[in-house]
Amino acid sequence: MSKHTTGSLRRVALVTGAGRNIGRAIALALARDGMAVAVNVRSSVAEGQTVVDELKALGVPALLCVADVTDALAVQAMVSQVAAHFGRLDVLVNNAAIRKEATLASMSSTDWRSTLAVVLDGAFHCTQAALPYLQKATDGAVINIGGLTAHTGAENRVHVVTAKAGLVGLTRALAHDLAAHQVTVNCVSPGMIDTVRQGSSVSAQPQHHKKHAPLLGRRGTAQEVADSVAWLAGPQARFVTGQVLHVNGGTYLGS
Repeated sequence: MSKHTTGSLRRVALVTGAGRNIGRAIALALARDGMAVAVNVRSSVAEGQTVVDELKALGVPALLCVADVTDALAVQAMVSQVAAHFGRLDVLVNNAAIRKEATLASMSSTDWRSTLAVVLDGAFHCTQAALPYLQKATDGAVINIGGLTAHTGAENRVHVVTAKAGLVGLTRALAHDLAAHQVTVNCVSPGMIDTVRQGSSVSAQPQHHKKHAPLLGRRGTAQEVADSVAWLAGPQARFVTGQVLHVNGGTYLGS
């Protein structure tokens, strides 16, 4: 039995935006640590089901949850579905995001609002809905997935930078609010990660990737980000809360 289980009951994690790349890697990393995992997607149902199948192939209970995190009622229904299926919810990973690029002059209010809605409103909705279950857990954890440019800034990403920077503030505020219940809240901030960029929520090649390079001389992997999330969700990090963990190979230092 995994060291992350409690008695005969597995801990349960919900990972938003888990159909591909970092989200998928996080779901698999938590599963390898013994957690049951609820995989959230908004529209990429086939990708989400593939991840669920991968988890089940590892012998881990898994559940596909199709919900738009910007919709508070849909999120509430999703969390209720997770709790009804597994009987608990111990770890929430707010990974869903939009990372498209646009100049300030060309950016529509819809582009601005939709980015903040997914990243910030989504994290708020999910954490609020999960709160009753996290409070019951003896080792609850919330991990928000931020981003390098929230700290360095970047061209053509005013909406993304603002949203991801807001996650840092949300992390610190929630760390205070949830501390009395022994729920830790942290932010993992990836940068220069080698992922497949496709779909309507991302730009093919961010401009800032052309200007910055990791000190370590390579791009990171989704697995390396996922390992950091798993550590924060696990027993070794129970005295860590309100923090931002940068996973970028030193890119931040050279920016």
